Amino acid sequence: MSCSDTLAQENGVFGFDARAISKRFRHAAIFGALESLNDGDVMRFQNDHDPLPLLDQIRHRYGDQIKIDYVAREPGNIVIDFRVELGAYAEAAAQQSAGGGCGGNGAGGCGCGN
Repeated sequence: MSCSDTLAQENGVFGFDARAISKRFRHAAIFGALESLNDGDVMRFQNDHDPLPLLDQIRHRYGDQIKIDYVAREPGNIVIDFRVELGAYAEAAAQQSAGGGCGGNGAGGCGCGN
C-alpha cells in the first residue's frame, strides 16, 4: 500500500483526476470509482471543465446516495467532492417499505400490482 493510499484511507478522501483518463473511458471510470467507495467516503474529483452532463447522470443513477459539493469552480480548474451517503438511501427505502411509495397498500408495497 502506498503512502497516498494510507492517507486517503485515514481521512476518507480519495483523489480522482479525470484529466488523466481518455475521454472515451472517463464516465465509466468515474462510475466504477464511485461504486467502489464505502458509506461516508469522499471522492475528490478534478477536471478541466464543469461536467454538468456527468452530474446529471450521477444524480439520476444514484439519487441521494451521492452528495455533490464544489470545492473549486474556476475556468480550467473544477474540483468536486462526491460523498457517499448510504444512510439517505436506507431512509428512503424504509419509507418506501412503510407504504410511502406510490400509494402503498398497507403491506409495505406500492399497490401498483407490479
